[in-house]
Amino acid sequence: MNTVSSMLESISDVGRDSHRGGYSRPVYSGAELELREWFTAEASQRGLEVSTDRNGIMWGWWDAAAGDRTGALVTGSHLDSVPGGGPFDGPLGVSAALAAVDVLKERGVEPRRSLAVAVFPEEEGSRFGVACLGSRLLTGAIDADKVRNLKDPDGNTFADVSRAHGLDPARLGRDEDALRTIGDFVELHVEQGRALIDLDAPVGVGSSILGHGRWRLSVEGQGNHAGTTLMADRADPMIVAAQIILAIKRVAGAQDDARATVGRLQPVPGGTNVIASRVDLWLDVRHPDDAVTAALVESIHGQAQKAAAFEGCAVTLTEESFSSTVHFDVPLQRQLQNSLRRSNGGNQVPALPTGAGHDAGVLAGYSPSAMVYIRNPTGISHSPEEYVERDDADLAATALADVLEDLL
Repeated sequence: MNTVSSMLESISDVGRDSHRGGYSRPVYSGAELELREWFTAEASQRGLEVSTDRNGIMWGWWDAAAGDRTGALVTGSHLDSVPGGGPFDGPLGVSAALAAVDVLKERGVEPRRSLAVAVFPEEEGSRFGVACLGSRLLTGAIDADKVRNLKDPDGNTFADVSRAHGLDPARLGRDEDALRTIGDFVELHVEQGRALIDLDAPVGVGSSILGHGRWRLSVEGQGNHAGTTLMADRADPMIVAAQIILAIKRVAGAQDDARATVGRLQPVPGGTNVIASRVDLWLDVRHPDDAVTAALVESIHGQAQKAAAFEGCAVTLTEESFSSTVHFDVPLQRQLQNSLRRSNGGNQVPALPTGAGHDAGVLAGYSPSAMVYIRNPTGISHSPEEYVERDDADLAATALADVLEDLL
């Protein structure tokens, strides 16, 4: 049996980023495609029937004796990463799901309903800008026409990229057949925070996900020569961008439980000796109350307009994605806590809220969904310093198997 840690080691060279550190595995990149092949091989080795649906989601099926896949138990996660991400965000959940199948078979479990291991594409949104894109397409939570026209940083549309990898762009969108197969969904994930390490607990379950969204602020100014344009004669969008970032810190810092981040900024044309003609900033805002999130974005937009006007520039705000606050199914959450006591030495298993988005949060609106978290000693994620101890990684398979066995 391949352990979780050995599976993660087997893919540890895939998508390494020598510039950023960590891993860069955007959807349909060479690295992500290699991981898809790895998943197919690992799932097939376990006798799972592997297929890819019309939205690019991969499924590895362990069918019940009756062969009916309606209302199946589904687990899994994703294989793509943020730029320069850690090795566990996504692959830990996929590896644990595969290893949990091994544990269940060793225990002699005969599933009373079918079990599927799913791999969702573009969960991080690092190539096309929309997080959880695969699950959003599956559920119809995003308009398929919008998705077809999304562009990556090189100007490639999602329609063109998906076509190049065997999908028919015309068939993207809500998939009723696939949705009928999902009776319950359980996603195992590295914890993206320090709650479990501070509680001295190896495992926890999810209670909720903060409402969050992504917006693009585009500041238009006047491109010009850095050496010949006097400071007083400039309409410099980079100055406005800097003021917007400072305003974001002030606005979010004044609101309890708010988080607001600019993690990406792109000047056009981007020359060292060129005053930019446009600067695009991508804004991430999160808060438990969706109304507060909306008010924060409105306030930030107002501050941006004032800063732009003062510098002789203009700014536009475009929403790229938004997910409301999610509260996971309480009966399923409690069932997971009871199951996980076995893996936790009989101790109580904590329920944790999170500010990180997941495919489970998207699916929660369509079927009972839950999260299992494995502790992260650093508390750091979306960074090369993300970490899971080897014993905890291998515990993930047993913990997930305990949960799945009680639900099958």
